[in-house]
Amino acid sequence: MEVFQEYASYYNAFYQDKNYEEEAEKVDRILQYYGKNIGKIMNFGCGTGKHDIELAKKNYRCEGIDISPQMIDLAKLNIKEEALDIKVKVSDIQSFVPDGKYDAVISLFHVMSYQNTNSEIMSAFASARRCLDNGGLFLFDAWYGPGVLSDKPQVRVKEVEDDKKKLMRIARPVMNDKTDIVHVYYDILAINKGTNELHKVSEIHNMRYFFRPELELMLQESGFELIDNLDCNTLEQTDFTSWTSYFVSRAI
Repeated sequence: MEVFQEYASYYNAFYQDKNYEEEAEKVDRILQYYGKNIGKIMNFGCGTGKHDIELAKKNYRCEGIDISPQMIDLAKLNIKEEALDIKVKVSDIQSFVPDGKYDAVISLFHVMSYQNTNSEIMSAFASARRCLDNGGLFLFDAWYGPGVLSDKPQVRVKEVEDDKKKLMRIARPVMNDKTDIVHVYYDILAINKGTNELHKVSEIHNMRYFFRPELELMLQESGFELIDNLDCNTLEQTDFTSWTSYFVSRAI
């Protein structure tokens, strides 16, 4: 099953408490600190377009791609509601060929961790490099190995509801030491409050965690210089409590 195929319909509900404005502020701070005259941005794995909307409000010219048609449909609805000029389309970040160049490529909410093999992540990096002239910035976040291994993932349950439905999501992680991948088994139960009808969705999200030295080498092989990596929550230097990290690189 394609990742997010059915899960996409419940995505906004489960992440209604996600602070896209705050995350866009962090991205803006990083781009302004490490970049120069950043205006036009390509977002790899734009999802429902919420990051692009917040960045567009900061006067960035945003475009986005996502492999999920369902996510792109939601993004178009969200963008239309905000009356913003943001272009989004269905495309695979591993094979994307841009029509022109951008000042920066961003990839947020751990999209790069969905690139499980070395060849997949290298293909995504190559696509990002095609989008940039020398000096352009490539900013992405990912699950960070030292933090993941220090605080191993556990079974988690999340419940949300509105006037029409109640949702429960159960996430069961299984770690693979040979591949540095956490296989997250999602079961989503949706109960219609009016009819008590139950609908179940099951998906597996395979998430790779990364270490700085391997990404530094992969980026170098792809035409980038790794500048820094920062804790996603604090924007300070990472340590063994950092579960996720921003990686900042420059096209060379």
